[in-house]
Amino acid sequence: MKWSWRIGTFSGIDVFIHATFLLIIGWVGLTYWQQTGTLAGTLEGILFILVLFACVVFHEFGHALTARRYGIKTRDITLYPIGGVARLERMPDKPIQELWVALAGPAVNLAIAALLFAWLLISNTLAPLASLNLTSGSFIERLMLVNISLVLFNLIPAFPMDGGRVLRALLALRLEYTRATQIAASIGQGMALLFGFAGLFLSPQLLFIAFFVWIGAAQEASMVQMKTALGGISVRRAMITDYQTLSPADKLDRPIELILAGSQTDFPVVDSGRVVGVLTRSDLLAALSRNKDTSVSQVMRRDIELADANEMLEPAFARLQTCGCHTMPVLYGGQLVGLLTSENIGEFLMIQAALRKSRSPEPSLPQSAS
Repeated sequence: MKWSWRIGTFSGIDVFIHATFLLIIGWVGLTYWQQTGTLAGTLEGILFILVLFACVVFHEFGHALTARRYGIKTRDITLYPIGGVARLERMPDKPIQELWVALAGPAVNLAIAALLFAWLLISNTLAPLASLNLTSGSFIERLMLVNISLVLFNLIPAFPMDGGRVLRALLALRLEYTRATQIAASIGQGMALLFGFAGLFLSPQLLFIAFFVWIGAAQEASMVQMKTALGGISVRRAMITDYQTLSPADKLDRPIELILAGSQTDFPVVDSGRVVGVLTRSDLLAALSRNKDTSVSQVMRRDIELADANEMLEPAFARLQTCGCHTMPVLYGGQLVGLLTSENIGEFLMIQAALRKSRSPEPSLPQSAS
């Protein structure tokens, strides 16, 4: 993943930290330095935020390991300044499964808070809340309160928080999935408006949360609508059948000619009738800055996703979105028969929508009284 570093693999799931995560480390360090004026205080603040994000990682593993119980793999977990993201290969098919997967993350934070509370009671170190602030007070008690805050924040019934998925799952137990998503997304966007209005008077942070919730709700609704539109359609119907291929021995002059002559930007590389890689435009441009005489085999991507012409378009599109590639070769009987791209799928859906609209019967006019 670009701008991310892998910090470890746990239970078979890679954990990454995004480069922007360093921003929050710097901000916390500066805040604690301004408040305490000491190196020890600054280091304690950085340690606190690192332990807090360890709790966030546990939260995401709650989602991932619960999803694994239902046969759903997690590609990776990435830490950002705003929290963690567990990339599931797909969402659970059954609403009750989505409900448990969504609740698993906050349940982990609740368990951590309960353990910390028990420790404070046993050690007789539980202090009044009024004695705590951002940079001072019991380390463990502050960590307990932040975990409780994570539970409450994540259970806000709005996408992309866990509460939005909980709400959608509960609605989907009685309603059609797409309708349940639309209702949950509308509720989430309504809450975003409330956050935004409150943020104008109370805190600029609420404006950021409002924007975050509004975009998340819109994206979730759009994704489910697309998933519904792709249902029951095979890859064969949406794939590109007019395309150019490259040989591993071709020099980079050849793809340059093809790009300038047409609209294709990514090229499957075929050797003896077998797809061995894909040359993307971004990889081509990067290679041209070094050596124009390089062969395609030295630049192409070998670790690629493939689709079968007879498989359903929905899972193929999901893989296309998560693989970090722009073009997926389509095979039939082991032979290349087409290409699948996000742009072509979008055009296919627009054409299908226009055709459905053209086939819909015109509304009948009321008959005039005789």
